[in-house]
Parts: sequence; C-alpha cells; structure tokens
Amino acid sequence: MTEEPLSAEDQALLDRLAAWVSARRLETPAVLFLESVRPMSFVGSQAMFFLEPFARAVFNASDYERLARLLERRSNLELLVRAIETAADKREDEARARRAGDHQGRKADDA
Repeated sequence: MTEEPLSAEDQALLDRLAAWVSARRLETPAVLFLESVRPMSFVGSQAMFFLEPFARAVFNASDYERLARLLERRSNLELLVRAIETAADKREDEARARRAGDHQGRKADDA
C-alpha cells in the first residue's frame, strides 16, 4: 500500500509544530513521547477527535483537526519527529553562529 505524500498545508503544520517545540527547547521530551506512543498513534488521534470540543477553546480548530487526521498514520509521526530534529538542529546552528560572531566581535575590540 503506497501512502500519499503530505500536502503543502500538512507539511507547513508539522513544521510550525516542530518550530514551536524547538523554540521552547522541548525536543527531547517531545521526541521521546512521540516514539513511545507510535504503536498507539491511531488511538491517540481518535482521542484528539474526542477532546476536540475542549481543544477548540485553546487551539485553532482547523489546525487541530488536521493534526489529529495526520497523526492517524504512523509514518506522519516519523515526519513530525524528523521536523522537530531539523528545527532543533537549525536553532543550534543559529546559536553557534551568534556565539562565533560575538567571539569575533570581542576579538576585534581587544585588538
């Protein structure tokens, strides 16, 4: 059975979620959680549908629905994990570049 590729909107949603997780430095617990619930991803997505009336008070309804639909498939969990890891790597690279720039600026000031 071939799985259809994600739409641009679905990929953008996963990327936004990954960026949110990375910005709060929650990559490790998020990836650990996603990997541990992978066997029950369908049940988890159905629980998200069940809790949707309560979630509408906090989340954008269309994004929440789209995420619940995406998490029905285990392969999308892997895509989310990869997106989180990519966002974390990007954040770390940017932090390293800032530190290197700060270090170069201090060297020039000392000279």
